[in-house]
Amino acid sequence: QVRLVESGGGLVQAGGSLRLSCAASGSIFSVGTMGWYRQAPGEQRELVASITSGGTTNYEDSVKGRFTISRDNAKKTVYLQMNRLKPEDTAVYYCNADAAPTGWGLALRPYWGQGTQVTVSS
Repeated sequence: QVRLVESGGGLVQAGGSLRLSCAASGSIFSVGTMGWYRQAPGEQRELVASITSGGTTNYEDSVKGRFTISRDNAKKTVYLQMNRLKPEDTAVYYCNADAAPTGWGLALRPYWGQGTQVTVSS
């Protein structure tokens, strides 16, 4: 029904930049808040940043001023621009979106991407 496909992960040196993208596809009636989570080995998954359909953003404290989340509602795509990356940003990054599949009513349900690895070397 709803599929999230991420791209843009990889290996980068500390201080470098990466841009993650996540596109929602399928038979979708509406998309609400979209966001990025990350999970490092042995750690719990944590919210990195989120953005509502109206453009209101929220960031985890450690990424404020370095990461920027944005979205293109027409393309049902969310982006995460990551600058001044640090080794502690190394994790699998997961896209999340609240979406209502067509024909399933108006209630938004959470969907997850498959994850993309971001590795920052020191």
